[in-house]
Amino acid sequence: MKEKASVVRLAARAPLRTIRTRDLSAVYAHPRSEARAVEQRGLLHRLAHGFYCAVPPEYDAAVWRPTLEAAAVGIATAIYGERVPVLTGLSAARVHGALPRAIGAAFVAVPAKRRPLKLADRSGEVRFVMRDVAALDAVLVPTDLGAALATTLEQTILDLARADPRGEDEAAQTAIDALWPECDHVALESIAATQRMRATYARIAEGR
Repeated sequence: MKEKASVVRLAARAPLRTIRTRDLSAVYAHPRSEARAVEQRGLLHRLAHGFYCAVPPEYDAAVWRPTLEAAAVGIATAIYGERVPVLTGLSAARVHGALPRAIGAAFVAVPAKRRPLKLADRSGEVRFVMRDVAALDAVLVPTDLGAALATTLEQTILDLARADPRGEDEAAQTAIDALWPECDHVALESIAATQRMRATYARIAEGR
């Protein structure tokens, strides 16, 4: 019982309360079995194959699960380290309140290429977007698992517009329309210049 409780402590102390079982192999001979046993006690929540988060003590593990965005950035943080991954695109728009309806995938900017990861607790996946994360204009935002980085309103607008140059993605355009009145337009133009997205900025600004 004491060993299982220590798994919970490791998860609770981990950045964004998220661990991957492979990182427990130095402590436990059978880390997956240990994690599953603690999950059954309602102290861990399985996010994806090999990834668990500590259930906040104020919640009932039988019904609680983190938001899609929290789960995604928690998983990415367990892989790449604290304050490295950045919620981006539609996921950043979601945490900024610009996209009310749920989507089936979460987007996280990370420094290396990685295949999408299917979630275990819902129908959805984490999509890792390779970016120079240090160059992104990002801000700390609250999530169910703790504070995490997300692109700023201005960076989010530019990223969404660049990914949808013809304006065919309804969700992206809804998010851009919602974020536009709230953003700092001086900062927006500066980021566009720094990141070689002047044409993208001009296209967004046209007609507004």
